[in-house]
Amino acid sequence: MRKLFNRMFVYTLAAVMIGSFMIGAPSKTEAAGSQAYAWRNVVTGAGGGFVPGIIYNATEPNLIYARTDIGGAYRWNPANSSWIPLLDFVGWDDWGKTGVDALATDPVDPNRVYIAAGTYTNEWDPNYGYIMRSTDRGDTWQATQLPFKVGGNMPGRSIGERLVIDPNKNSILYFGARSGNGLWKSADYGVTWSKVTSFPNPGNYVQDPSNSYQGDIFGLAWITFDKSTGTSGNATQTIYAGVGDKGTSIYRSTDGGATWSAVPGQPTGYLPHHGVLSNGNLYISYSDGIGPYDGTKGDLWKFNTANGAWTNISPVPSSSSDNYYGYGGLAVDAQHPDTIMVASLNSWWPDAILFRSTDAGATWTRIWDWARYPNRTFRYTQDISAAPWLDLEAVYDARSPEVAPKLGWMIGDLEIDPFNSDRMMYGTGATIYGTNNLTTWDSGGKINITVMAKGLEEMAVIDLISPPSGAPLISAVGDVSGFRHDDVTVAPAKILANPSSTTSLDYAELKPSYMARVGKADYAANSRAKSIALSSDGGSTWSNPSAEPSGTTGGGNIAVAADGSSLVWSTPDVGVFYSKSGGKSWAASTGVPAGAKVAADRVNKSKFYALSAGKFYVSTDGGTAFTQTTAAGLPTAGALNFKAMPGVEGDIWLAGGNETSGVYGLWHSTNSGASFTKLANVQEADVVGFGKAAPGQTYMALYVSAKIDNVRGIYRSDDAGATWVRINDNQHQYGVTNSAITGDPRIYGRVYIGTNGRGIIYGDPAGNP
Repeated sequence: MRKLFNRMFVYTLAAVMIGSFMIGAPSKTEAAGSQAYAWRNVVTGAGGGFVPGIIYNATEPNLIYARTDIGGAYRWNPANSSWIPLLDFVGWDDWGKTGVDALATDPVDPNRVYIAAGTYTNEWDPNYGYIMRSTDRGDTWQATQLPFKVGGNMPGRSIGERLVIDPNKNSILYFGARSGNGLWKSADYGVTWSKVTSFPNPGNYVQDPSNSYQGDIFGLAWITFDKSTGTSGNATQTIYAGVGDKGTSIYRSTDGGATWSAVPGQPTGYLPHHGVLSNGNLYISYSDGIGPYDGTKGDLWKFNTANGAWTNISPVPSSSSDNYYGYGGLAVDAQHPDTIMVASLNSWWPDAILFRSTDAGATWTRIWDWARYPNRTFRYTQDISAAPWLDLEAVYDARSPEVAPKLGWMIGDLEIDPFNSDRMMYGTGATIYGTNNLTTWDSGGKINITVMAKGLEEMAVIDLISPPSGAPLISAVGDVSGFRHDDVTVAPAKILANPSSTTSLDYAELKPSYMARVGKADYAANSRAKSIALSSDGGSTWSNPSAEPSGTTGGGNIAVAADGSSLVWSTPDVGVFYSKSGGKSWAASTGVPAGAKVAADRVNKSKFYALSAGKFYVSTDGGTAFTQTTAAGLPTAGALNFKAMPGVEGDIWLAGGNETSGVYGLWHSTNSGASFTKLANVQEADVVGFGKAAPGQTYMALYVSAKIDNVRGIYRSDDAGATWVRINDNQHQYGVTNSAITGDPRIYGRVYIGTNGRGIIYGDPAGNP
């Protein structure tokens, strides 16, 4: 599950025909001034998050796009086999555009590309969704806001594509909406949209009505054209659409979308994930769940569009006990239209399964087969040298058939290059895998599967630390725990394992090789697991202490004393605890509320701080007891982030608040939190961090994600907050940046920023190496 944001905005729009507007226009001049920076991704080499869609252009080789659920869209760069991010200009107020629910690349004019943008259809995203369009392959965009929400990170996001372009008349587009909003059409290259009122079924399937995330109406799944029923410049007449309905789910129009009817004889009982038309056959993969992390049964069907015959061509039919996964990703080889592939949607054990047929589904081979248990035979080799951590530090018993790395999971999309039968890519929950020798499969050889995600960095970042010695960056990220980066330009060899998630990091300022992190252990898999890990070598290796607070399920945040002599752990479930034995025993701290945010002073080994509900607390005995200070006027809601300044005892910076409460900004204390002064020149701030002092200065540089002079951005101050300079620009905004920020204590001007979907971004003053 991804990190979620709930920033409150209210938008109303009541119209059927929707107009468009320009986005990414330059903002007003900032009184704070600006400095040019060069922005890059900290490299993980694999993406690290779910890639639900890979879309090849049908008429131009090497024009390939990838869409992600929270990290925007990318275009393939054939010059170096990497991905170019296309939505980094998306800013704070329209962060929902980083969720891409569908993408279409124009087969008539390959310069045109469209996306359906919006992250959630429930209350988490306050904005309506957008159809965004580009005439320069995604370098610049225009947008039309829809009268409903779009769900790029909602269940069913790897189904598709929901957004399609008529291959004969490319001014015509269709979009299949969620939430019961039906089918929509544009006849002017996506500028305006109107509802197709004749479409009979909005796809009313609901995965789980008990919660708002899985309780939304699923809507339409995919749309595809029979190009042969139109001519160049004239609308295609026969169109197929799949909808979220376990009864009647496949519909067809034979009059250019004017009227629609259910296709006779169709199968029932499952949901159609993908529909691909090839050589007169419509292939449809079905599952009993909408995915991407569910699905336990399913089938693959072939519909003969000429005679109306339906044939179940499942490699393993749903009637078999060996089918426990349903079907997701589906592809046809355009060069050999009877060659098809399909993926298990969620075969978690012992691995995912890819199936291949060269005779239109009459017979199948698998990418691996069972031998004598627990052994398997393989039609592939797998190379993860581009991102060695993809083995996830998994160690399997010799009696288990599982191997590391896995082929993947949540394989909701799989595509064969329409111009190269040997190239195939598929999206997983952690990366894009692919091969360049796919046809070797058919001659009995092994295909070579490699990581094909260079440049695609899609992680949700939770916490960052940059110690004064050792590795320059240690991170906590969603889904794959986090990393130690010895070199931010090189993919790390391993993740931070045991626990396999990380919610908070800290190190001892005076002994920076000593670190602690907390996360969520998998207690169900291992009753002796721990949700805390310690390192004495700067994060190279981690070990679990022998104890943790009684009853905790993990999570929360950790603070480490300046010399490492004490640990203070604020758990979300059993309160604040301290340990003075390196985690061998824990006792409850007194005088501090449960769930408080905690931090250590960076000079005084005995001093810790806490913040809860607008009240500030201090401990002078290593976390044993806290006392509330007289500080007033602090934020009680929204993001709350505070840190103590290295080298200056009692010097604290606090960022936080929200628009709703009216208490929002940046505060500074020089007396261990006894009182705070709010900076008048910072309107809003969400995270604060420190880096090496500017030349001629002794006080460390400050970095904030903030609003200053009515402009949202990343700012630096070299004079303790007296003046600020904006260091990002309108093309480098990265959505919401309220999770983590830190400067580098060894490199003046360098800043590391946590994003919700674009990984870890780092910036240096322009011209610096």
